[in-house]
Amino acid sequence: MMAEQIKAGAEAAGKDVLYCNIADGNCDASEVLGCDLMILGSPAMGDEVLDDPMEAFFSGIEGQISGKKIAIFGSYDWGDGQWLRDWSDRISDAGATCVNGDGLKNHLDEIDDAACKALGAL
Repeated sequence: MMAEQIKAGAEAAGKDVLYCNIADGNCDASEVLGCDLMILGSPAMGDEVLDDPMEAFFSGIEGQISGKKIAIFGSYDWGDGQWLRDWSDRISDAGATCVNGDGLKNHLDEIDDAACKALGAL
C-alpha cells in the first residue's frame, strides 16, 4: 500500500516512474541503478531486518550505489524502525545519500497516505 501511494505521489508530481516489485522478480538492477532517485521499500521482518527479496536485491547493488540518491520506506508491526536506521547506515557506508534520513516508516494498520505521496514527489 505504501508503494502504491508513493507511486501516485511521483506521478502527480510529473515524475517518470520505474515501478517494480522485487518479490515478483520483475526488477532489473541496471534499470534501477540508472534512476535519478531510487525509492526502495521493505517491511520489517523477524528481528527488524529487510525482507529476503529486498535484502538479496540490495546486497546485489550495494557496491554500485556510490554517489546515488536513495529514499527508503517500510512498514512494521512491532519495534521502532531499527531496520530502516540500519538500512540508511548501509546506504551511507556505500557512498550514497539517503535523502530521507532514516526513512519513512508506517505501522501496518496506519499507512500515512500523505507522507507516502510526499515521498514520491521528491
